Amino acid sequence: MPNPIKEIIRTARAPKAIGPYSAGIKTEQLIFTAGQLGITPESGNIVEGGIESETSQALLNIQHILEEAGSSLDWVVKTTVYLQDMTEFNRMNTIYAKFFMENPPVRSTVQVAALPKGAAVEIEAIALVFR
Repeated sequence: MPNPIKEIIRTARAPKAIGPYSAGIKTEQLIFTAGQLGITPESGNIVEGGIESETSQALLNIQHILEEAGSSLDWVVKTTVYLQDMTEFNRMNTIYAKFFMENPPVRSTVQVAALPKGAAVEIEAIALVFR
């Protein structure tokens, strides 16, 4: 049986991991991103502006990881959104919809007690490898 492919994805266009994990993993068919906060890669800090700005930055981080792996948001099949406050769902969803305007992926959204760095939102994605 051949060895499976597990390629670590790194890019300067997304924040460095804040723990012992990879920003992304590429296999033969799928790309998995770590949960992305609304952190700018330049500063390593959460963007200002609340849930809308954080959602946008988190999705841009995912986009950059996917692009580094040779894919794009168009090939995302599943996302999970973690919200610190479910009452901000509609505000997050408005921004999220701008990134997935056609054929959006399946999604789970859950409220959590807290997120790293006091973030309002964290998003992870699974995408197909574009061939």
